[in-house]
Amino acid sequence: MTSHVRHVTIDCTDAYRLGTFWAEALNAPLSDDDRPGDPEALVESPGAALLFVAVPDPRTKGLKNRLHLDLQPQDRTRDEEVERLLALGATLVGDHRRPDGRGWATLADPEGNEFCVECGAAERAALTGSRPPVTPDDVATAVRLAVDTLAEAAAADWTVPAGTLAWSCWETAEHLGDDLFAYAAQLGPRRPPLDHDVPFRWAPAREGGPSNAVFADPAAGVAGLLRTVEANGALLTAMVRTASPGVRAHHSFGVADPEGFAAMGIVETLLHTDDIAQGLGIGWTPPDALCDRVLARLFPDAPKGEARGHGAEAGSGGTGAASVRWTVLRWATGRADLPGQPRVTSWRWHSAPLDSA
Repeated sequence: MTSHVRHVTIDCTDAYRLGTFWAEALNAPLSDDDRPGDPEALVESPGAALLFVAVPDPRTKGLKNRLHLDLQPQDRTRDEEVERLLALGATLVGDHRRPDGRGWATLADPEGNEFCVECGAAERAALTGSRPPVTPDDVATAVRLAVDTLAEAAAADWTVPAGTLAWSCWETAEHLGDDLFAYAAQLGPRRPPLDHDVPFRWAPAREGGPSNAVFADPAAGVAGLLRTVEANGALLTAMVRTASPGVRAHHSFGVADPEGFAAMGIVETLLHTDDIAQGLGIGWTPPDALCDRVLARLFPDAPKGEARGHGAEAGSGGTGAASVRWTVLRWATGRADLPGQPRVTSWRWHSAPLDSA
């Protein structure tokens, strides 16, 4: 048996005011039960929640924290995050940012509790020239963009073939949701299997259809179908976010780590959304920076491009020159031509962690 950290509890003077600050800082909800003047306020942040408890004690004023939080922005630079937090009411206590872009800034919240802001993973990768990581937020972004795009064609005929596939658009969306579910499930057991899939029963709904463990209720319509995709995407996002980086689990192309399953789920999402979009006659171009990160993780030998880091991000599709990495991803999976490169007729991604190669 073991214990888990349920809350990080912070003594303060005004629990609601400080809880509101941290809820906005972390983009996390404040408990619905909390009101101004309450003695406690709970910020339901991922991992361990922050619990603020009003304990007026002037003897604590002016004393240095014995424990502090280190923040790492996920969708903006360190300096952008510092400016955002200052606008929320934080104050700059110490600036340890270096001319080379490294280092950190020490801030204090409205009651003087100090915390630090560091570079995020993508910014750190850009500074060091290393590979930008694929993150749980990337999974959430890919699924959100896919669902939002496909929802625009909810009134279309989803029984037509999805692009060049033998499956209908409905079946392809079901298959996508099933992929996301299966990748999440592989990371779920206390001892994930290294030589086989978690033994769910996969079967097609019709001869020639995809073999799934998860199906959508046809009576729920396209809106219900997309909700199952979104729910399974959330499962994979949560599993990747909470699994230890050292976890390994079976995939037919090689034992994978959580980042590998995240990247595979994203590629399935981007490609199958493209299939469905072709069948429905709608446009689909995912962000190049997202494509670049999964290319670097799963197709390390693919032609390199300039779209490294977090250039074009969530909600921004690209066209023309801006979609070069999306074209490379489609080429790497045998779905497009790439100037100067032979057509790919057989492919597999590198699911194993790159440092084990």
